[in-house]
Amino acid sequence: MAGTILSLLMLAGMALTGGGIHAIVKRGDRKRGVLMILAGLVMFANVAISAIPGPDLPVLENSR
Repeated sequence: MAGTILSLLMLAGMALTGGGIHAIVKRGDRKRGVLMILAGLVMFANVAISAIPGPDLPVLENSR
């Protein structure tokens, strides 16, 4: 399930980035285009943070 969610976030990030570029170039709406690009970059950062494996925390594992 986590892989599906990360894949959907990547697709949404690509759509937002592409839509932002389209808004800037074709429509001349710079403010909305920049905000869309930033939202896409935030989605990419969220996927990167979620996909990078972290260290195992034995404190959390033994808390039961």
